Amino acid sequence: MARILIVDDEDMIREVLSEYATFEGHTVTEACDGMQAVLLCRENDYDIIIMDVMMPKLDGFSSVKEIKKTKEIPVIMLSARVEEYDKLFGFEIGIDDYVTKPFSPKEVMARINAILRRGKGQSKRIVSGGLEIDIAGRAVYVDGNRVYMTPKEYELLFYMVNNAGVAISRENLLNDVWGYDFYGDDRTVDTHIKMLRASLGPYRDKIVTLRGLGYKLDL
Repeated sequence: MARILIVDDEDMIREVLSEYATFEGHTVTEACDGMQAVLLCRENDYDIIIMDVMMPKLDGFSSVKEIKKTKEIPVIMLSARVEEYDKLFGFEIGIDDYVTKPFSPKEVMARINAILRRGKGQSKRIVSGGLEIDIAGRAVYVDGNRVYMTPKEYELLFYMVNNAGVAISRENLLNDVWGYDFYGDDRTVDTHIKMLRASLGPYRDKIVTLRGLGYKLDL
């Protein structure tokens, strides 16, 4: 089972999510603010983090950016803020999902399990010229040098690897990589494709633009 870090300044939310996660067999650690979460992540490894946005000492967005400097851990953000800007900003800094309050604990657990399943299902190692993609190790190498990406870039690339040679529409990318209830649009996909191509450097052309449709990965 997974090691879950739940970060929220509301005791009740931490208790409820912890109870549901423990019932499903997961190991749970709790933090009441962003600063504590960052310190815990420096000393421990977690499979997924549930992070509130508005917290004392250090807000959720700042905490995620700090954690991502040293750890590649999937993050589900919790927030009462429903503005599209907040959601887009969260995905830009590398979160994997965004859940607005009030929420159903069962829904949060379903999202946790979906993200964990995606991680377990990724076990391929692909070599194409000087490009090496290790999905199991969550690592990408360009001409022997490791390239560090945002979590969403990794997820987008791994999804395209699993569908290599297949034309993928922007709509499918939004649904399968960001989630069916994500409120972004095609620009979100295009922005991340641009970032991903920059990370791939000389192999950027392996991501082919299909005008009027979406993208295809040629390996």
